Amino acid sequence: MQSLPGAFLKKLMMANLNARSVTLKSDTDESDSENSYAINPLDLITALFLCSDGFLQQEMVQKMSMCQFAVPLLLPNCDTEQSTLMLWALRDIVRKFRPSSQMDTKSFIEERIVLSDIPMVSFVRLGESNLSKSNMLNKLLSNPDTFVHRDMDCGDVPRKISDGLVEISWYLPCGKRNIDRFTKPVAFANLRGDIRSFKTQFSFLCQTSAAIYMFSDELEPDSELLKDINTELFLVVNSQRKTFTGDKVTHVIEKKGRNEAAFVKTLQSSVGDVIENCQNKLTIEKMDVIARQSGILVDEDSDECRSARKMADKITSNITDTITFKDKQLPLQGQIWKELSQLEKERCRLRKQGDQDTEHYKSSLKKKEIELRKKQQSFDMTEAMTNFLIGMSSSEVERSYFIKWMRIYLDNMSRKNLSGLREKYKMLQEKESADEKDIADLERQKKDIADLDRQISDGSLGLEHFLRELGQLYEAACSLPESSLQRKQMEHLPGLCAQMLLDGFPIELVDGDASNIPLKWISAVLTQLHTLVKSNSKIRVVTVLGVQSTGKSTLLNTMFGVQFAVSSGRCTRGAFMLLIKVNKELKEELKCDFIMVIDTEGLKSPELAQLDHSYEHDNELATLVIGLSDVTIINMSMENSTEMKDILQIVVHAFIRMKEVGKKPVCHFVHQNVSDVSAHDNNMRDRKKLLEQLNEMTQAAARMEKKENITKFTDVMEYDPHTSSYYIPGLWHGTPPMAPVNAGYSEAVYDFKKSLMKDLRICPKNDDLTHFMKWTESLWESVKFENFIFSFRNSLVADAYSRLCSEYNGWEWAFQKEMYTWMVSAETNISNFGMTVLNHQITIRDVLKDLMTEASKKLAEGEMEIQDNLVKYFKKQDGHVNLVENYREGFVSSAKTLKRETENTVSNVLHGAVEIREGMTQLDDIKSSQANTMENMVLALLQTCKQNKSDLSEQDLIEEFERMWKKTLSEIKFRGLRRRKIAQDAFSILQYHLSTRSGYVRSLLDGNSLVDFGKRPFVVESGDWWQKTKEFMIIWNRDVRKKLQDFCNDIITQCQEFITQKVNSKTDYHDTYIKELLDIIDKTSQQNKKLKVPDECEVNLKLHICGIAARTFQKKHDDLIAVNDPRKCLEQSKNKYLTDFIDLFHNRDQCLKKAEEFTKLLLPAVQDYVTKMIGPDVVDEVKTGEGSEDYSARGAFQFSILKQLLMDGKYDGNYREYINHYEKFVKNWLFDRIVQQLSKECRLEKLEKKHLSAIVKIITDTISNIRKSHSTVKDIKTFIQNMCSALGKKLVFPKDGLDLIMTLNYSDNTEQFADYLTDYVGEIKQSLAAEYDKGGDIKERLRSLPFKPQDKMFTSLFGCGEVCPFCKAPCEAGGKEHSKHFSSIHRPQGVRGLKDKDTNVLVTNICSSDVISESQFRTSLTEGKFHPYKDYQKYYPHWIITGDPSIKASDYWKYVMATYNERIAKDKHVLPADIPEDWTTLTRNDALKSLKESFHMKD
Repeated sequence: MQSLPGAFLKKLMMANLNARSVTLKSDTDESDSENSYAINPLDLITALFLCSDGFLQQEMVQKMSMCQFAVPLLLPNCDTEQSTLMLWALRDIVRKFRPSSQMDTKSFIEERIVLSDIPMVSFVRLGESNLSKSNMLNKLLSNPDTFVHRDMDCGDVPRKISDGLVEISWYLPCGKRNIDRFTKPVAFANLRGDIRSFKTQFSFLCQTSAAIYMFSDELEPDSELLKDINTELFLVVNSQRKTFTGDKVTHVIEKKGRNEAAFVKTLQSSVGDVIENCQNKLTIEKMDVIARQSGILVDEDSDECRSARKMADKITSNITDTITFKDKQLPLQGQIWKELSQLEKERCRLRKQGDQDTEHYKSSLKKKEIELRKKQQSFDMTEAMTNFLIGMSSSEVERSYFIKWMRIYLDNMSRKNLSGLREKYKMLQEKESADEKDIADLERQKKDIADLDRQISDGSLGLEHFLRELGQLYEAACSLPESSLQRKQMEHLPGLCAQMLLDGFPIELVDGDASNIPLKWISAVLTQLHTLVKSNSKIRVVTVLGVQSTGKSTLLNTMFGVQFAVSSGRCTRGAFMLLIKVNKELKEELKCDFIMVIDTEGLKSPELAQLDHSYEHDNELATLVIGLSDVTIINMSMENSTEMKDILQIVVHAFIRMKEVGKKPVCHFVHQNVSDVSAHDNNMRDRKKLLEQLNEMTQAAARMEKKENITKFTDVMEYDPHTSSYYIPGLWHGTPPMAPVNAGYSEAVYDFKKSLMKDLRICPKNDDLTHFMKWTESLWESVKFENFIFSFRNSLVADAYSRLCSEYNGWEWAFQKEMYTWMVSAETNISNFGMTVLNHQITIRDVLKDLMTEASKKLAEGEMEIQDNLVKYFKKQDGHVNLVENYREGFVSSAKTLKRETENTVSNVLHGAVEIREGMTQLDDIKSSQANTMENMVLALLQTCKQNKSDLSEQDLIEEFERMWKKTLSEIKFRGLRRRKIAQDAFSILQYHLSTRSGYVRSLLDGNSLVDFGKRPFVVESGDWWQKTKEFMIIWNRDVRKKLQDFCNDIITQCQEFITQKVNSKTDYHDTYIKELLDIIDKTSQQNKKLKVPDECEVNLKLHICGIAARTFQKKHDDLIAVNDPRKCLEQSKNKYLTDFIDLFHNRDQCLKKAEEFTKLLLPAVQDYVTKMIGPDVVDEVKTGEGSEDYSARGAFQFSILKQLLMDGKYDGNYREYINHYEKFVKNWLFDRIVQQLSKECRLEKLEKKHLSAIVKIITDTISNIRKSHSTVKDIKTFIQNMCSALGKKLVFPKDGLDLIMTLNYSDNTEQFADYLTDYVGEIKQSLAAEYDKGGDIKERLRSLPFKPQDKMFTSLFGCGEVCPFCKAPCEAGGKEHSKHFSSIHRPQGVRGLKDKDTNVLVTNICSSDVISESQFRTSLTEGKFHPYKDYQKYYPHWIITGDPSIKASDYWKYVMATYNERIAKDKHVLPADIPEDWTTLTRNDALKSLKESFHMKD
């Protein structure tokens, strides 16, 4: 049985005409079903009303009235046998009609039906009657189904609980004589059941009706029932059998002999006469007195309802003039709030700046804002608002009654006031078009129309105005100190409003009058709501947009059963949001807790037509609501194609902007007032035309938005003309006010709703109210900037982008680390060639080829992994990845670039290693040849000595050895390494390097020699090329020259570090060193695109650096030749040969000695391994340790630097270096932070020991493994060779040292050797661990690492190195290949020393303000001509500079500029800036707060 009321309610809420025809289906057979389950519709309605609270009753009555169903006036309760007057339930019915008296004026009456003094005629039945009372009533009303009758579905089922029910319906004329049945309005009451059983109800009707029509075939002339009748009584009979005398039965209407139509006409005529002559007009509201006297309950008599009414009455009863009331009782939202809103937008648009300095103008705007807020704060809470708050703070039921009473009273007033104003408005317009007047009169009349228009807006007073005042009270209090009592008193206000939303009442999101969102207030309300629902606040958002009066609110009300205002006296202004709680079953499907429905004011509404910014206002509203929604409904009326075109244009703009920010709401076009049932098919041509229009507008809008790649509507969003267009018939079936809802309307809306739910199920995002709140803030801030640039100012986009950058940095680093480890192994392998690769057919070039093939495969796999990670990342539903979809391509390209750059590095390193190894081969061959000769001579001597068999003493053996040694040395032809002339070689490499350049550049080398360069400090010469620059550039020459000098100094420092590193390596000089140096110079120059290095300067710099390198490398080369002199090397090994000779003569075991010698080789190799492997671990330590979030992305890194600078509070050495030598400062700062991190808890030592333990374990495992393979290891020599092969990819063994160990090594005691070696390796571990524990200068140790963590992190965090072309703020975009540069926080240009050319005073302009102002700039690119900042992208197309999202956005740099103004001026030899007044009041805390907001950092 429970499903029947549910089905009825569902259909009723959708205004379905068949709601009363719902019946129960049963699993049993038909006959049983009919008997046991059939319920009379009246019983169903009565039961539902008895079980509902007052608010549901109101909604049911409203929908029944829309469907032209009769509604309960007196509701019987069969349990208590008492009736209730349904006054509260009927309160919400508002009807519009035009009586005959107003037919000529074309005006109409619109009012609440309970307040209308409409005469009522009651139809009752006494005993039996052959005539159907309900049928007759329906025919009178010309609607066959107003009253339930016996011919309806289940209408003939016996009633069980609805006898005694009095229903009421109204006939309301439309003002057309040929249509109207009655020329005046009339109410018809219908008492169900026999009046003899319901005397109380009958008595009530007798006292309230203008006439009683009694249907009876049994009435006796002297019946007692007739005694109390004091109104006209009409007896309606089939045929008259009795005669009535006296004045009680005034008329008898007999059907006999007449057909139904004639009989109805008689009845109609009779009722017409009654209402024409009626004096007894009683409003339903005034019937409550009679009801109480009659013992009938009144539904408004509950304590909560009466108390709420009293409070609402207290507020509204004194309102005589709306405008005065709003000024006196709601003072905060009037002109002050409008001015605040205008100030807010002016701050974003700077239209009225004129020739004022931008920052001073913005400062004056802020001052005005503070003054207006102070003005707001000066008002005490008014009496009306105090009472409103008392009403809002009452119990849940009483609060709901209070809100409803307020709405009722305020709507009544607005309707009364506005209908008069609208009449005047219409008359003035008609007068204007009819009269022919001179221009002055026309202008005056236009002004009158505009004034009236404003009056209509001012005269409107609704619940939203009171809530708006609450919002302004709260916002004004928010600008007070947190400790302020006034502020604390307002903190509970958002909670009241949040509860309202939760109770299902709409709340104003966009203030339609001020065209603004009170962001602090809305945020606070939504935050409170999020708390109220215990964070279960996931929402889906549905919004509707459309031309005014196209039935948007009605559509939403029908679809969702909500209550947006729909009366014509009050059109929606701004935008309202309403929450619908999702039931448990749907929660799982929709993945949300609430559906938020946003209703908007009509676009291009007449209210705004007279105002200049109507298009702008519409644009703002459309962009905002489309941006907020998951599904947008574009509501269009089929009749008005021009308005349709206007709205489409606005909508297309909004969708293009949303595409830019990565948000793609689903869009449905709803065409209302479609008459034909086959509209969908017939409108194929219209749909095609609509798509053409959309495409045309998309192209136009794309041109305006500068998005030339968008050419058709489907580029912007997914749109299928067949499934995205819905056709809904007109709401009314016939001519209102007597027309019921069109049956097809409800069905079409239901079909549309099903489609909508399907869309909501597949919506990708799943966000809660906190996200909605952030998104609203970001979106509205963006909307306020006319150019709608959605950028990283948007906190959600910034968060999503930061997360993406952080993830990408992780993938990038994993790839780089993997490749570095592989590269070290490959390089080690090459260095050991000849020792580990014993196959003489394989050349070192073969090894290189194999390694390069392996590298290519590994690089491809690494890149693919990053690309796969990107694909997976963008498939995720969380993290708002859709918002950063635009940046995806940049990261894809970055991954490719990373692979390409790593490939170049690997190739350079491996080719360099091969060339160095090849270079060392000659030296190794000489040493090897000499070692072989000496070994043979020692063996020959040994044999001779042993053959003599004489007992030779130790001294004899030494003497024999000395003779052999001298003789051999005299016979060996020593030839050392050829000494290279490195300066000549380097100069040849430089010539080849510049060979592809112009003849002029090549000619700059003529007559030069590296011998003369690099001896004195490098100075940027002031040569002819300065004169060749544009005349305008001369102003900046000194500045440019200084920058160029600094830039060259930085390159020289970088190159000197590289030279030092190479000098410290144990290998000889190689030509690749000079090539790498030249690459460093070129790469650094290319990265620094902002500074063009002239050709002369470039060549001089390369000569200078190559000169330094040539001298340094020449010394290294000469030292190496001296150290590796073959004779000297052999002399150094003499002692070893002697001891080996004596040991072999005496057959002593060489295990211990050889183990010791091999250990001496292992020690430096192990140290070298630890040094190579430690760099990446240092990066990991910093990236995962304490404060790691500072290095997660470039934005976070910038934030941490700027925060540190602020906390230190020093200009010298800190801010000065940061501003003037940014790159150098960042390098040093990062290095210091790394050192700081590694100093804690001996972290560097721990890392060193970790790698030491790892390599020692590998060595001991290798020893163990070789021991186990006895078959192949015959002697120690083989053992050592196997060790070298096994460790060949980990440790580098010097060939000459290894050859020396292998010489005269014939012991086969491998077990003993392995034991000794294991012990020695243990000693290596202990000695090195002790050395690491000593610590030492961390900076020096880090600088000595081949993999420099500070450089790797700098490259990753420093980014592209681009700086803002105006203020020099660094770019923070992620990846290597981003197409656009951006910075979170821009600076006053005076910070970098920019001055006013005429006054020599530092400027305070901030480019993020300039780009939204009318200011102009000039640079060398503009050739000295002034160019508007707004169009900066003409010259700087790769930069995105957005307007400050709030007046506090640049407070950080304003504070710095104000604090260090004098110091900056002194540094730059100019006069200090004229600091705007509000900058001087900023504190360090303000600066820190601004910094956090700019970088979207949470406390």
